Amino acid sequence: MRICQRAAAPFIILCLALLAPGSRLARAQGSDGVGTQTVRKANDQVQSLLREKAEPGSAAEKKLAGQVTRSVRGFLDIDTLGQRAMRDHWDKLSAGQRRDFLQLLRELVEANYINALRSNLSYEVKYLGEDKDGDGLLVKTEVSAQRRGRPRAIEIDYQLTRDGQAWRAFDVVTDGVGLVENYRAQFNKIIARDGFGGLMDRMRKKRAKM
Repeated sequence: MRICQRAAAPFIILCLALLAPGSRLARAQGSDGVGTQTVRKANDQVQSLLREKAEPGSAAEKKLAGQVTRSVRGFLDIDTLGQRAMRDHWDKLSAGQRRDFLQLLRELVEANYINALRSNLSYEVKYLGEDKDGDGLLVKTEVSAQRRGRPRAIEIDYQLTRDGQAWRAFDVVTDGVGLVENYRAQFNKIIARDGFGGLMDRMRKKRAKM
């Protein structure tokens, strides 16, 4: 399904940066701001889980995937991401349609994280600081990786918003392309052609294949 295959492309990079066994988290000099602390904590929590080895397809791996998913939910606000991506259509949807859409989007995004468990790629994450972004925060990072034997630097920025006393990410911008923007463009295109029902059908088919 084009919608989730394309939209997931930058997000998969994020998944690997967060989940890749053996990735190293470079410590920046000086004290971190609250946004950087939030992103770093999410990285550290998931890496701690991944130190536990599990055979692919085993009960232990399924348990580990569940633990990772719960950790991800505490950091990534998929509901806000989805609502912003559906900005042009949100007011037209019923409460049931909104609920079903967000549930399916959560399943798709979280499945990408779980699939990243199988990666053996090695990354180094550098924390480059943070800036105020309206009422939120923008945390800047750079991921150094090997792609086809060549070094590659990937800029990954996290847009955070306050959720009660905590900070959570609602958008992830990879090399200048944000998840919200990416999803919105695809949602709008599919809805214009096939309607909201067509969008949901595509998402369900993609989820069934994961």
